Amino acid sequence: MKLKTILILITLLIVLLYCFTYVPHKIFDINPDEVSKIHIVDGNSGYRTDITCEKDINRIITSLNEVTFKKGKLSAGYMGYRFDTTIYDTNGETMKELIINSSDTIRYKGFFYTSTGTQLEYEFIDELVEKLVSKQENQNQN
Repeated sequence: MKLKTILILITLLIVLLYCFTYVPHKIFDINPDEVSKIHIVDGNSGYRTDITCEKDINRIITSLNEVTFKKGKLSAGYMGYRFDTTIYDTNGETMKELIINSSDTIRYKGFFYTSTGTQLEYEFIDELVEKLVSKQENQNQN
């Protein structure tokens, strides 16, 4: 009898803990000073670029830190993305990997997450990537 009660309680606790992962919360807590670069692959064009400007890194990381996300459905099996993003620390090690799909949607650790309230700096990232890719293309032509 006691074993059955303990198993039921453990099962309920696991289910309850899993449900709490769907409560909106902040996913990222990254110190911008510890980031050396942000590598982005543009899913529309296939171009790859590195953001190394400290001011741009601070803006993007601060945006990620401020947004509260709600966990959604599994992202397994979904194709396509807008910005495949990898954040590197000052030692060149990967800190975080995520996909930014829009100003309010990311894919992270196998799930879609939607922002609740504050939006991501999507337009800023889009313009920055476009500018950096254009700069790379101009250098390649010379």
